[in-house]
Amino acid sequence: MLELAIVSGTAFGTAEEVARHAEQFLRDAGIEARHLPRIHLDELLALDPQALLVVTSTTGMGEVPDSLQELLDEIEGAQPDWRGRPLAVIGLGDSAYGEQFCAAALQAHMLLLSLGMRDLQSQLQLDASETVTPAEDAEPWLARLAGNLLR
Repeated sequence: MLELAIVSGTAFGTAEEVARHAEQFLRDAGIEARHLPRIHLDELLALDPQALLVVTSTTGMGEVPDSLQELLDEIEGAQPDWRGRPLAVIGLGDSAYGEQFCAAALQAHMLLLSLGMRDLQSQLQLDASETVTPAEDAEPWLARLAGNLLR
């Protein structure tokens, strides 16, 4: 069974809610998904998942939440060899912030692509100005992700 690690960054809990929902949704689809909030790189490397899903909100003026920034800093410093591993990203934000909309997800995405990870599908961007149920709104995207992971 395919193993997928889900890492998340959140300021107010919504991204973790989406990540937990994604974990259950993907498990129901036959993927060994594990949500790993506040994980450190050494722990992630020890688990050695076959694929990675990043779920993050954006804080302040386009920053990555502290709960994910530490992991991203560790990844950037260590440069693990994740070439060819599947990657998917969900960004949560508010389009009222203009250019800062989902900026944290874009930062995480670019870092992981620089390690040679490969996109399974385009990034999902959930807009707080348009939804009050982001976890449920992610389901069609998650269904496509499950299909792409199981190919």
